[in-house]
Amino acid sequence: MNANTQHDIAKLLLRVTLGVLILFHGLAKLNGGMAGIVHMVEAHGLPGALGYGVLLGEVVGPLMLIAGFHARIGAVFVFVNMIVAVLLVHMRQFGAFNDQGGWALELQAMYLVGAIVVALIGPGRYSVNER
Repeated sequence: MNANTQHDIAKLLLRVTLGVLILFHGLAKLNGGMAGIVHMVEAHGLPGALGYGVLLGEVVGPLMLIAGFHARIGAVFVFVNMIVAVLLVHMRQFGAFNDQGGWALELQAMYLVGAIVVALIGPGRYSVNER
């Protein structure tokens, strides 16, 4: 197996893993309804309709990542979603640690950085359109 094939497999693993794990969050929001998200956005003084943007970052973007269809754009959707999530929901945890001694925002950080990496390196050969 040559280095290019290894890189393409690594890109596939990263983008599919990131996409599937974020998609679980989006599906949970679809099943539970969007009212809680809309209310939270409104509580921060923003228009409630912006709450539906979570569907771009947690459903549309992840599906784009999984398929490798304009995966860089899908990764940007996930990145923006994670920035908004940290700012609106997790900011008070920024300097905190969890019960196991890890950073309270380690999951959010991994999603955010994973999205940046996919946006920078692209989806690789094993994707719908390699973009």
